[in-house]
Amino acid sequence: MAAISASAVKELRDKTGVGMMEAKKALEEAAGDIEKAVDLLRKKGLSAAAKKASRVASEGMIASFSEGKVGVLIEVNSETDFVAKNDEFQKFAKGLARLVAEKAPADVAALSQLTLDGDNVEAKRNALVQKIGENISVRRFERFQTADNLAIYLHGSKIGVMVEYIGGDEQLGKDIAMHVAAANPLYLSRETVAADAVARERAICEAQAKESGKPDNIIGKIVDGKMEKFYGDACLLEQIFIKDPDGKQKVKNLLKAAAVKRFVRLQLGEGIEKKKADFAEEVAAQLQK
Repeated sequence: MAAISASAVKELRDKTGVGMMEAKKALEEAAGDIEKAVDLLRKKGLSAAAKKASRVASEGMIASFSEGKVGVLIEVNSETDFVAKNDEFQKFAKGLARLVAEKAPADVAALSQLTLDGDNVEAKRNALVQKIGENISVRRFERFQTADNLAIYLHGSKIGVMVEYIGGDEQLGKDIAMHVAAANPLYLSRETVAADAVARERAICEAQAKESGKPDNIIGKIVDGKMEKFYGDACLLEQIFIKDPDGKQKVKNLLKAAAVKRFVRLQLGEGIEKKKADFAEEVAAQLQK
């Protein structure tokens, strides 16, 4: 049996919230595969992973730009929230969003080689790092170009949503974008969930149902019920619309003659573990500069 590293145990604990021994045992059973270990823990009812949001770590902002039928969301990171409020940092981030809309670079690397306000983007970023004294990075962006309708919603500078839709009006687009920001769906509809993801979730639901000790003749109904809940939680069209006062109307019923074609949601620092720092040490380090 391959040795399980401390870093793998820590990663699994961060993902699931279980104790050290449970994490180690799950990794041993899964031959070191972290995703399989997560599934094992979920089947045993030990993991809180499905209910946890991704860890928000880095600071910075989500910026947007839209013009005509083109829309962009971009995440630009800084080390502290103080820098995220800096006018020059914000101008840089918003300028990058505009540049992505105009030039449609393939990725962040291609974006870094473009020219922004007369200077190379990477040179501009480096100059800003030198001036502000913090690391600044361009993490990711999303660009939509369509013949249909676009809606963009920013929740402060921490969450950005872009929705492409047909039919309906501007208010409908804004409502759907705000819903995506609040409800964080993973998929558009149950039909868009990958077959392997469905199979994986069903296997977990079956294991959970069997662990409950219920009779075999009702296990199938329990699993079907759990899968319906999964679709209701994970799929935009199956979710209950956040502005429905009665808590009964699904998003798909709200659309009527309209349809959502695709959406994207960016949350600042999503999936990056935040570095824990002692404030006194941080101040001392600044004084040494």
